[in-house]
Amino acid sequence: MAATRYRRFLRLCEEWPLDQTKKGRDLGAFIRQRVAQGFREGESTQITDPEKCDQMYESLARIHSAYYKNKYPRLRNTSFTGVTVEECRMVLATDNMKQMEEMKKGMWKKLREKLTGKPEEVTKEYV
Repeated sequence: MAATRYRRFLRLCEEWPLDQTKKGRDLGAFIRQRVAQGFREGESTQITDPEKCDQMYESLARIHSAYYKNKYPRLRNTSFTGVTVEECRMVLATDNMKQMEEMKKGMWKKLREKLTGKPEEVTKEYV
């Protein structure tokens, strides 16, 4: 029975898309990693709680199939701020988030990093 569960999870991982703009923060990559941890021995892995495993699979399958998006359709594809889905994706991309963090740094921190060649360590003295 563990072999069947393992194959179902593998099929789900294959179907789940990877978002290359969210390096290190992508849900698809995280799910793949957790499946690899959960099924270390592949099809011969012993599952301690089959019910919980099945519930987890069903939950992930509903998310992947957009079950709730279809069940509760939205009137508009914007948020309360008026930002569209594409604009949100652009803002949440890892590269853009790094740029935003760089913009948040003060002038002295930027200057200190340029002179020392490494980012400043936050110490309790200055916090």
